[in-house]
Order: sequence, then structure tokens, then C-alpha cells
Amino acid sequence: MENCIFCKIARREIPANIVYESENVLAFDDVNPIAPVHVVAVPKIHVATLMDVSEDVMEDMMKAVQEVARIKGIDKTGFRTVINCNEDGGQVIFHLHVHILGGRKLSDDMG
Repeated sequence: MENCIFCKIARREIPANIVYESENVLAFDDVNPIAPVHVVAVPKIHVATLMDVSEDVMEDMMKAVQEVARIKGIDKTGFRTVINCNEDGGQVIFHLHVHILGGRKLSDDMG
């Protein structure tokens, strides 16, 4: 999508601190982190919501989550993943994305 911010980041039209990249997924530090580690992983192709994603893309996204956790050193201590879906689920940007949160013990009300 032409005006999608995550598509623009994936196309390198908007700068981001890239943490991980594969053929199909890009992961970068969130610009407004809510935890010491807060990375956002997105498919490089535009997928609007979790309800629209294919199994192949979802598999690549989960592999990216695992790699980001290793890269950021939270794979052993633990982390949280969050995927918001549609308006009632809190999705603000309609390009599928996974938040990877960690770096400290997370409270139950966080996320």
C-alpha cells in the first residue's frame, strides 16, 4: 500500500533501526518503546490484519520473533508478543505487525 507506514519502512523510504531482516520479514526497534526491548516485526508485503495472513507469512513472522529474541538477548529470560487485530483489538496501523517486548519482568496490565 502506498501510504502505509510499515510498507514505507520495508521499502526503506522511512528510516528505522533494523534489528533483523529475512526475505519476507523486517524487524525494527519501536520508536515509542513501552519496554526496554520493544521491536516490531512486519511482513515486507502488505497484509492488513491477522485475519488476512497466509500460513507461510505467519511462519516467517514467528521465525523472526525467535531470531529477534535471540539477537536482543531475551530468548532465555522471556518476552511477550502482541498482535492487535482490527479496531476493537487495538490495531492502529493496518499492516500486520508483532510487538516483541522484554528486557524486564512485564506486568500483567502491560501491552
